[in-house]
Amino acid sequence: MTPVPKLELGVLRSYSDSPPSHYSLKVESFSLMTEHSVGGYEAEEFEAGGYKWKLVIYPNGNEKRNAIGYISLYLEMAGEISLQSDWEIYVDFRLFLLDQKKGKYLVLEDAFAKENCFHGEMLRSPGFDNLMPLEEFTDASNGYVVDDTCVFGAEVFVCKERTKRKIERLLRVDHAVMYKQVWKVEQFSKLKAEYYVSKTFNAGDQKWQILLYPKGYGEGNGTHLSIFLSLADWKPTPPVSKIFAVFSLSIVDQKHADHETWTSKHCFTTKSWSWGLQKFISLSNFSEADKGFLVENICILEAEVTVHGFAKVL
Repeated sequence: MTPVPKLELGVLRSYSDSPPSHYSLKVESFSLMTEHSVGGYEAEEFEAGGYKWKLVIYPNGNEKRNAIGYISLYLEMAGEISLQSDWEIYVDFRLFLLDQKKGKYLVLEDAFAKENCFHGEMLRSPGFDNLMPLEEFTDASNGYVVDDTCVFGAEVFVCKERTKRKIERLLRVDHAVMYKQVWKVEQFSKLKAEYYVSKTFNAGDQKWQILLYPKGYGEGNGTHLSIFLSLADWKPTPPVSKIFAVFSLSIVDQKHADHETWTSKHCFTTKSWSWGLQKFISLSNFSEADKGFLVENICILEAEVTVHGFAKVL
C-alpha cells in the first residue's frame, strides 16, 4: 500500500526511494552555506520541460518573509530574458531533502496549488518559507545534515517531462591557505586612466587582481581612492562557478610601518566578480605627506586572500 502523504502547514510531505530526476545539489559543508549565504544561496541553473530553473535556499531563513530560524526553500525560473514578455508557464514541481538516516528522500509539495504559474512578474514560486526549523534540520539524528553534508533536489514538470539531471557541489577548502599580493604603484600623480589592475596572482586555484581607481569610483568619484579585489577575466576559473573568500585590502603607511586595512568576505561569481570599497581613503588624507601613504610618488597596495570554499558543476 502506498503511504498517504502528510499535510503540515500547507506542505504536502511524502517519502521516495528514488532521487530527484532533474536536479541535485550536494552541500558538503552546510556550515559554509550558513556563514556566507546571508541573502540566500542561488544554485546553478538546470533544465526541465524546455525551460531553465534554479533552487534558492535561505539556510538561515528568509528574513523578508519573517522566517528567521527556519530553512526557506524556493524554485525560481532562470533565463527569462530570452522569453516573450507575455509568457505564462504552469508547472507541477516537487522539492527534495535526503533523509540520510532512512536512506529516503523527503518530498515536498505545495498542498494548495497543484499547478504553479510562472510569468514575468512571478519568477519565483511561493515556495516554503518555514520549511523546517534550522535546529531540527541540523540535528544529525534527524538525518538531513550528517557530517555537515546535506542533499537538496528538484523535479519540475511542464507540458512534458525531461529528465536531464545536473549536479552542483558546494565544498569547503580544508586547511585554507592565505595568499598575500603586494603591488607597488609608481608615478601615482601621472595616472590618467579611470582604473588600473595589478599583475594577476593565484589564490585558491583562482586568478585574481587588485583593481585601483586613482580618482575614485561611484560614490568615491573625485574624493576618494577606490580599491577592489577582482577575479581576473571577470569570472571564476572553470569548473568552479562560485568562490567563497575572506580577504583584506591595504594601503601601506611607508613612514610608520603601518597599514590602512579593510577586511571583508564575499561570494565571487561571474555576476559578482569584484568586491571592495568605493570610499577606501579620501584623496586629501592619502596625499598628506606626513601620513606616509604616498612617498616619492609611490604607493603600495596589498591584498591578502583566503579561499574557504567553492561550488562546482559536474
